Amino acid sequence: MTVGIFVKELKELPINRKVIKLLENLGLSELFPPQQAAFDTGVLEGKNLVLAVPTSSGKTLVAELCMIRAILDGRGKGLYLVPLRSLAHEKYAEFKKYEQIGITTAMSVGDYDSSGTKLRDADIVVVTTEKADSLIRHKAEWLDDIGVVVADEIHLVNDPSRGPTLEMVLAKMIQSIPEIQVVALSATISNAKDIAAWLDASLIRSDWRPVPLDEGVYIDGSIAFKNGPSKDIKRTRRDDLTNIVCDILDENGQVLVFVSSRRSTVSVAKKIASSVRPYLQRNTIDQLSKYAGRINKGVNIPEASKTLARVMAMGAAFHHAGLANSERSIVEDCFRNNLLKVIIATPTLAAGVNLPARRVVIRDYRRFEQGRGNYPIPILEYKQMAGRAGRPKYDSYGEAVLIAKTEEEYDSLTDYYILSEPETISSKLASPTALRSHLLASIANGMTQNRKGVDALIGGTFFSYQYDTDAIDDHIESALTFLENGELIQSDEKRRFNATTLGKRVSQLYVDPQTAIMFRDVFLERDELSIDGVLHLLCHSPDQPVSYVTRSELEHYAILLDGRSEEFLISPPDSWDDPEGFSEFLSEIKTASMLYDWISEQSERNITEQYNVGVGDIHRYVQSAIWLLYSASEIARVVGASNHVPKLRRLGSRMKHGVKGELLELVGLRGIGRVRGRMLHNHDLRTLADLHQVDSIKLARIPTIGTTLAKSIKRQLGIEEDEWVDVAGEDASDNEVSLGPVQTLLDEFDD
Repeated sequence: MTVGIFVKELKELPINRKVIKLLENLGLSELFPPQQAAFDTGVLEGKNLVLAVPTSSGKTLVAELCMIRAILDGRGKGLYLVPLRSLAHEKYAEFKKYEQIGITTAMSVGDYDSSGTKLRDADIVVVTTEKADSLIRHKAEWLDDIGVVVADEIHLVNDPSRGPTLEMVLAKMIQSIPEIQVVALSATISNAKDIAAWLDASLIRSDWRPVPLDEGVYIDGSIAFKNGPSKDIKRTRRDDLTNIVCDILDENGQVLVFVSSRRSTVSVAKKIASSVRPYLQRNTIDQLSKYAGRINKGVNIPEASKTLARVMAMGAAFHHAGLANSERSIVEDCFRNNLLKVIIATPTLAAGVNLPARRVVIRDYRRFEQGRGNYPIPILEYKQMAGRAGRPKYDSYGEAVLIAKTEEEYDSLTDYYILSEPETISSKLASPTALRSHLLASIANGMTQNRKGVDALIGGTFFSYQYDTDAIDDHIESALTFLENGELIQSDEKRRFNATTLGKRVSQLYVDPQTAIMFRDVFLERDELSIDGVLHLLCHSPDQPVSYVTRSELEHYAILLDGRSEEFLISPPDSWDDPEGFSEFLSEIKTASMLYDWISEQSERNITEQYNVGVGDIHRYVQSAIWLLYSASEIARVVGASNHVPKLRRLGSRMKHGVKGELLELVGLRGIGRVRGRMLHNHDLRTLADLHQVDSIKLARIPTIGTTLAKSIKRQLGIEEDEWVDVAGEDASDNEVSLGPVQTLLDEFDD
């Protein structure tokens, strides 16, 4: 194809006919205008591209075809970067369609201490940005085979937590693979030209959408839209939000409502559910009841899960990071299939999976953050939420609505959110934490060996594009000094850098250098480590998320601190001189207590209620703690504090399985988790030797075990039994104990 000639249909593209036929069979034939413009840049021939267009405007297809063309032309495989695990799963499922024509796809989102050898043979590899960074740190050889890297959600270079890693991954790949093609995707951003200039890419920026979007503000019973006429809302119910929701349900549409907190998602869903139920057909009610039943099963189900099941049965749901992954997936699937009519969500949904609705209502445009107070959300974030409005193939229009209570607020919302451009995005690589971590990684894997090499690497970042040399130099020098003082790197008189043995391992482990230094110092100073002390040490590290202490909890955890102060490995700050730091310390104690309850086999229901957290939070805290305990054991080994390694690894195993130490031997078997392990233990089967000797029929009759698992246990112990007959002479497979309500727990803990 010659650059400068627009193509309007897929079949006109210079790409393998099998690819075209596959896509046409899926209903894709005509190209959207932004796609036409993108292909006109020569992107299929390997040119770099920044595509900044709204949600559902066809960004992903452009990226897909660039990867396919590179693969078929022999230019290399495709690497698709996403910010979230949920997006990785979504894109992986989407790209699997190409296996019909022999192009394979693989995905990886975890295990940061791995070179990803299982990804080597795939043509398209979908990874989170952090996983990609880890692969670079481990010098995965197959990365040299990458021909095109796709950076989805490139505007997240503006995000303080994820942005620096995205920026550095791209800079490292561009430096190490000079011929690599970069395709960056984003919603519309005001300084997309800067991103394109940084990446030496063509820019296609458009506001075109397959489903037109109108934005408006509701006040006094009417929505005033930016482009179309105002719309009156019948005020037949008690509150305005319910009226706004039901107005679109009257037209057989679906609604997403964004609020600022988890508590609000639950309270709004409960308030609105009874008004939504009349819009459900009988068969929809039946299907929702089945899905709700999947959530509301088990003997120790958290109250939040019961509430979710109740409102789901009425056609509404809430969605936030505190839900279990399985619960979020059920809510999302039910909404996609038009079973659920309304989802009340926190803004995390807008940055996650693709879940459009005819109307999006942003009820809360202000957010509260610890230490920052109440502040208006950025315009870019509002645009992300508003962009979810309009369901392709279902809606001819989409609406995004803010809610104002006064004329003054109406004017403010209109001017600030409806009529304004999103903020300019900027690099966040100046963060000391981020910069020292990425510089350590580049030195540890040999990418940079002196100050000139460091400057060359940073010179390829968006940070370098935006800031002056003197400011950048100060940040770099500060980070290098920190790493040298922490004995993670060394330098000679010519400023040639080498990572120490500890520095190399820390980089591979993907933990903050500050975490590693703290672990090292504690392990070398202490002869003994208590479990409470280690758990708090994890929570004191910058790598472990913690649950904030509320005002009502402050006294409780302050008393807990006084009673256990000698067990902690880190001294608390003074409550008078540093009240904020003291409060953070109590938050760490709260989270450490939660982790202790987890390894003491407390149920999720008890933990969620005692600590006021969600099941998703528990899983997030536990997964992070598992990784940090593994990292701690490796750091102890490397620095010569090997006396601590057995205790750290044993604690890591307990954290992984959520059990007391007495169950560790049992839960090492496949199919045995904390619930079944405790059941076996309570039936005096406490070791592998006990299981080896027990009668097979007796084992199968233990509640939650059954014939299938009993056979599996015996096989794992090296025992094969051909005939399973119970005392009555019947086949034991017909006599399994019914699991009943405990099944949900088994699914969760024993899979």
